[in-house]
Amino acid sequence: MASKSYSNLLDLMGDTTLSAETRMGGMTTRCVRVGGMTRVATSPPGICSESRDDDNRSSTQQEGSVSTDASVLSEESRMLIVAHMLPLHTKPGPDSNSWSFEWDRASPLWQLKDGLPEEMEVIYVGCLKVEVDESEQDEVAATLLENFNCVAAFLPKDLRTRFYHGFCKQMLWPLFHYLLPLSPNHGGRFNRLDWQAYVSVNKIFADKVMEVISPDDDYVWVHDYHLMVLPTFLRKRFNKVKLGFFLHSPFPSSEIYRTLPVRDEILRALLNADLIGFHTFDYARHFLSCCSRMLGLEYESKRGYIGLEYYGRIVGIKIMPVGIHMGQFAASLKLPDTRWRIRELQEQFKGKTVLLGVDDMDIFKGIGLKFLALEEMLRQHPEWKGKVVMVQIANPARGKGKDVEEAQNEARTLAQRINQEFGDEKYKPVVLLERHVPPYERIAFYTVAECCVVTAVRDGMNLMPYEYIACREGGSYLDVVAGKIPEAQVVKKSMLIVSEFIGCSPSLSGAIRVNPWNIEMVAEAMYNAITMKETEQQLRHEKHYKYISTHDVAYWARSFMLDLERTCRDHTRRRCYGIGFGLGFRVVALDPSFKKLRTELIVAAYKKSSSRAILLDYDGTMMPTSHKESPSPEVLSLLNTLCNDPKNVVFIVSGRPRSKLSEWFSPCKKLGLAAEHGFFYRWQSVSEWDRHSATERDMPVMSFEWKLVAEPVMQLYTESTDGSYIEDKESALVWHHRFADPDFGSWQAKEMQNHLESVLANEPVTVKSGAQIVEVTPQGVSKGVVVEKLLLMMEREHGTLADMVLCVGDDRSDEDMFESIEALMNDAPSAEVFACTVGQKPSKAKYYLDDTVEVIKMLQGLASASDPSTAPSLPHFTDIASLHI
Repeated sequence: MASKSYSNLLDLMGDTTLSAETRMGGMTTRCVRVGGMTRVATSPPGICSESRDDDNRSSTQQEGSVSTDASVLSEESRMLIVAHMLPLHTKPGPDSNSWSFEWDRASPLWQLKDGLPEEMEVIYVGCLKVEVDESEQDEVAATLLENFNCVAAFLPKDLRTRFYHGFCKQMLWPLFHYLLPLSPNHGGRFNRLDWQAYVSVNKIFADKVMEVISPDDDYVWVHDYHLMVLPTFLRKRFNKVKLGFFLHSPFPSSEIYRTLPVRDEILRALLNADLIGFHTFDYARHFLSCCSRMLGLEYESKRGYIGLEYYGRIVGIKIMPVGIHMGQFAASLKLPDTRWRIRELQEQFKGKTVLLGVDDMDIFKGIGLKFLALEEMLRQHPEWKGKVVMVQIANPARGKGKDVEEAQNEARTLAQRINQEFGDEKYKPVVLLERHVPPYERIAFYTVAECCVVTAVRDGMNLMPYEYIACREGGSYLDVVAGKIPEAQVVKKSMLIVSEFIGCSPSLSGAIRVNPWNIEMVAEAMYNAITMKETEQQLRHEKHYKYISTHDVAYWARSFMLDLERTCRDHTRRRCYGIGFGLGFRVVALDPSFKKLRTELIVAAYKKSSSRAILLDYDGTMMPTSHKESPSPEVLSLLNTLCNDPKNVVFIVSGRPRSKLSEWFSPCKKLGLAAEHGFFYRWQSVSEWDRHSATERDMPVMSFEWKLVAEPVMQLYTESTDGSYIEDKESALVWHHRFADPDFGSWQAKEMQNHLESVLANEPVTVKSGAQIVEVTPQGVSKGVVVEKLLLMMEREHGTLADMVLCVGDDRSDEDMFESIEALMNDAPSAEVFACTVGQKPSKAKYYLDDTVEVIKMLQGLASASDPSTAPSLPHFTDIASLHI
């Protein structure tokens, strides 16, 4: 088992030179010389050195961040942050044989440590942003582990290209941003080799995690769409690993996601995590809809927590947008370079209102739409010519391809056209910066801009509006420090125009929200923003600043960590085992008292018993629900064998109508049948059907006039719900929506249940929902009631309760049977009771079998142990109807 000793990684280190440290602008830079140098052995304690802890931990807990004092994590717990890229800057060292590393303090992966407990050690797993020669990889990996607590994953060039530029950027990224591969030129067509590379890279990352993880103590937090199948590999190796996943991109609607050929594999892989995080409710809702439509899983919301039950495990769904590191922006505003650049920009744009955009250069950021809106505003309001400037910072594209080139060409063409039409030698309405803008300069632009404009057509989160608000707040004090104005006269204001389709939009209630595709709407928003009264701008700014200062990156990390710990709390007490192969692997988690029913166990009890009750559900228990409705000859033969044993009373307890059950089981002369959940029942084929509770001599015939009220209501919903139908039983009405659209069917079922409960409030009936049904039945009718009646009749005949009871069922209605049997058989402590559900799921039964195949095998084992030699003689139940429960 892997442990904290890091022994397998330290073997790579051998002897290594001590790193040289230099201070550059407040940053610690370390260079490691590789190749041909004497190396010094490094011991595990060095991994927790004081100097590295200083680098690993952000300076202070910022005001408004969530406190870590109330942590419920154990002192041994560590956090393994797994992402595609390590939060490091890497560049060649002073000579060609060395590398220089420093923390990327702008990365949320580095910043989130402020939200973790101070004593928690953080280990990073990921790739470097540069290529490292194979001969240097071992020493670089050892140095990163020793000095930065980073585990480096090195990918071969061809594998990395297929993984990142192939599957990630040409398949997942467009699809998650709602771009379908309608043609080879629009999005990427699915490539099986790219998918295999994606899986291979995820497997490499899993191997790296396994090298350092202590599975009993550590937490693993996986980030973003690059590693969506990683949870399966980790769960397969460690069934009880404490594993969280956060998606930083959008998650598309089911209509878009279902076009992905490997949709089920990715969904099932994500469900191997304990907690799955999304920025917004929309993204989480889309994911849950996909799980419902493609995997048949339904979520539950309880006390503010959303969860999916997946093979006995509860997978939590977390909705929490990431924040920014407030302290970094406050510190950056005080840097001399920042102040110098602010003064320079103030002079450059003196007398002009600055609109600012900061975006990556790709087709989803809507840079062209932003320029078209500015053009429209200048045409509609020519008085602003020469007074307004749009500064667009276009960060270098992360991907490559025709789409990126088209976005670049569009932005350049529009900027040139607008400048030619509305500009002159001294005035350019559009300033397009296609270069890397260092943080201090970006902060300077934030500070001087009167309005920030985000017109992305689809984006995961986009923290640029948060950064803008923080800089506008802090930048207001620069003039105070410079002595230009007294502090009492400081005016803190800002304006935001944000697309409806970005993750931060819901949290910015004071922003002007726009549909970026509506050029006129965005143009009008620009005009309203730059002409808005100063007091209104102040109020909006205060609202935004209050939010971002209390919901910073530390708050996000702390909230996710607490939910992950809560979700994993039951890991130690549950019994877990894995099933499935490849990416279909999943873990079944069971309560310690919930056991699989072993055939040898029940056969042993069967042989020792002298009076047995065997109670079986039909659909989903004796026959698969997807199978033909009637029982197979093999099932009928098996039931006859069990019925011929004189010690047995065998009953089929079903929700089916009695006419169907009579037809199907006519070859089984001694088989008891309970139809329509026990409203009708008979002991064998020659017996008459009896009804629930009473015979006609004891009370008037039950009235079913309530059907005249319920059926028109059901018919109304059937006509408006394609794929639904009504089943008219003698004692009940059932509305089925199994073949309807899953979301609409469920919604209609809830509406109809409320409707029926209202109109049938004064009738002696019960309205209940089940597995894709809504059913109206007489009050007091359930499988539990009829099973209790059957067992008590056996007791009256024999003078004692049965000394062995087997009850098998698969759905919610069968839980009533399990509960009644357990309660009744408490009076017979020596009796063997086997309440068994079909499928691993929460149940009142103490045993389970996986499927109908295992049920049949178990019954075959009992049939083999039966003694049919004695002439069958069922008890004579002569006074059934006189017993009232």
